[in-house]
Amino acid sequence: MIATIIPDVKKHYPVLLNELVSIITPQYGGTFIDCTFGQGGYTKKILNFPKTKVIGLDRDIASSNNVQDIEKKFKNRFLFKNIKFSQLNNLKLKNHNVKGVIFDLGYSYTQIKDPIKGLSFDSVGELNMKMGINDFSAKEAINQLSEKELEIIFKYFGEEKESRRIARNIVINRKSEEITTEKLVKIIESSKRKKNYRIHSSTKIFQALRIFVNKEISELIYGLINAAKLIKKDGVIAVVTFHSIEDRIVKYFFKSLSENKSISRYLPKNNEKINLFKLIDKKPITPSEKEINENPPSRSAKLRYAIKKENFYDFDTDILSKFKNLIEIENFSKKL
Repeated sequence: MIATIIPDVKKHYPVLLNELVSIITPQYGGTFIDCTFGQGGYTKKILNFPKTKVIGLDRDIASSNNVQDIEKKFKNRFLFKNIKFSQLNNLKLKNHNVKGVIFDLGYSYTQIKDPIKGLSFDSVGELNMKMGINDFSAKEAINQLSEKELEIIFKYFGEEKESRRIARNIVINRKSEEITTEKLVKIIESSKRKKNYRIHSSTKIFQALRIFVNKEISELIYGLINAAKLIKKDGVIAVVTFHSIEDRIVKYFFKSLSENKSISRYLPKNNEKINLFKLIDKKPITPSEKEINENPPSRSAKLRYAIKKENFYDFDTDILSKFKNLIEIENFSKKL
């Protein structure tokens, strides 16, 4: 008889931790950038290898609460920055041999359950969903954007089939009262004609709003571009995604720069073309049954990684034009 493991839901589990460590090989030393520091799960694991340094980034200032113990234990080997990872290019890293850049695009349990952030459909009160360094909240988006704009956000960022009905009912209801988290959940529930009892009715709408409020599409794209410019030859970019939109972006970025040759002015021959990345695994790495049993939210995780082939920092990518339609949806926020 197999024993059932009851997960500690209040504990944050770094997803695919062992698989990620085997990819970035911190046992050989070097500097690693943990772009989504959170509770420091990946960072602490990397720093257990003696010749490593970690720069942890997080747009959520609450993550700095997890910094002090790490700084004490790993003196002069850890630095925390409260910035968005799209700002990687602003880091001054001339004296660092950056061997790996890590992105974990999921939310931690503490973030999801934080009543002030209001990321969950179980939250109470004012809509928020800001992860830090934001220009607007979900409250402003829901109460000010047009019906058509809300429909598009729900359709493309949440992949919600009933986006039109939900958007229409939001606009009707907000004429008489401001939409709160509880009110939004009720509107979504009453709008759904087909019930899916495997997931909560509000899951896709709340995903769409989180992506929109935090501009997660352009944030990821610029994070990937700047990471590719930052790492040295044989360095690794590793990304853990949790929904299909993120995964499509990462998959395309890695695939296009491993197949399409670019010109680099840094290489000896001025007109020489090379592939920027090497892909070892074209398919994503997914959690084992054991990990899913211990940490059920990991079931949707996918880990993709790419290895840089040359010290090559000037390259062309069409990723911005490839996902132009999604960035244009993000730009609805300019009216808020």
